[in-house]
Amino acid sequence: MVARTSLISRRTVQKFRQTAISAAGSLKIKLLLLISFVFVLTLLASCTPSFFGWSQQSVPPVDRNSRKGYTLLINTWKRYDLLKKSISHYTSCPGLDSIHIVWSEPDPPSDPLVKFLNHVVKSNPKDGRHIDLTFDINKEDSLNNRFKELKNPITDAVFSIDDDIIFPCSSVEFAFSVWQSAPDTMVGFVPRIHLINQSKENRYPYIYGGWWAVWWTGTYSMILSKASFFHTKYLRMYTNEMPTSLLEYVRRNRNCEDIAMSFLVANATGAPPIWAKGKIYEIGSTGISSLGGHSDKRTECVNRFVSEFGRMTLVPTTVKAVDSRSTWFW
Repeated sequence: MVARTSLISRRTVQKFRQTAISAAGSLKIKLLLLISFVFVLTLLASCTPSFFGWSQQSVPPVDRNSRKGYTLLINTWKRYDLLKKSISHYTSCPGLDSIHIVWSEPDPPSDPLVKFLNHVVKSNPKDGRHIDLTFDINKEDSLNNRFKELKNPITDAVFSIDDDIIFPCSSVEFAFSVWQSAPDTMVGFVPRIHLINQSKENRYPYIYGGWWAVWWTGTYSMILSKASFFHTKYLRMYTNEMPTSLLEYVRRNRNCEDIAMSFLVANATGAPPIWAKGKIYEIGSTGISSLGGHSDKRTECVNRFVSEFGRMTLVPTTVKAVDSRSTWFW
């Protein structure tokens, strides 16, 4: 009886060991399959564009003979190191044809600065192309200066940019290609939204919404001119057709020229802007947007411009342009 019990016990232990070994083996196989799957997925994510004959971060070539690239319109103020970095970077972008530096300082640009930038413009382009460089000297320090009409522009497209942010050339060229498909609208990287005020406590019918409002709602109605493409005709319209009272309001408050441009374009087109996905690198210190009460001032601007235009011209949208050639997850 004891021997039989011992035999049953040994058989039970052997079955248990076999089951344990089988389970461990199955777990190892599953873990190995999971690691292999993750590896293959990662490999595909990095290699799929080239596998299908696409060049990652590539953009359609620009016809250099037609001079149909874009003009860099850069706003700056006593930040010469940032200006040098920005010009040095953007002169390597293949679509750039011309540079206009909006200069509103009381003193003209120094000879060393002009010499440095002229050298950069001549030496940086990789394909031997010629890039025009112009300082637009203004007698008065006004935010309206950044949208003054250009004299003898050589391109239809304007890439308006601040001197303290940089975008990779791949992002710039992608946004330019989006603009070429809709040249009457604004295309850019920094979206904002106007919201209908639901509170009875605030006297304004509309509220200016910053980035978090865009993120939360998935909607935008403005593209800030600190990083945007638009047609050069809007510079002429801003200079010559914008109500004088509105220009004076921007000059006096030293704010909201970008919102004014968004109102102008939307009023002319009746269409929303286009938000293009792109990487942004801030190379300078924080600006007026970091000051207290900034959002309140912008809300005041939105409602003032509604009054000036006689209606809310901004058109909300949820569309976002993404370069699928270099983006695995849209």
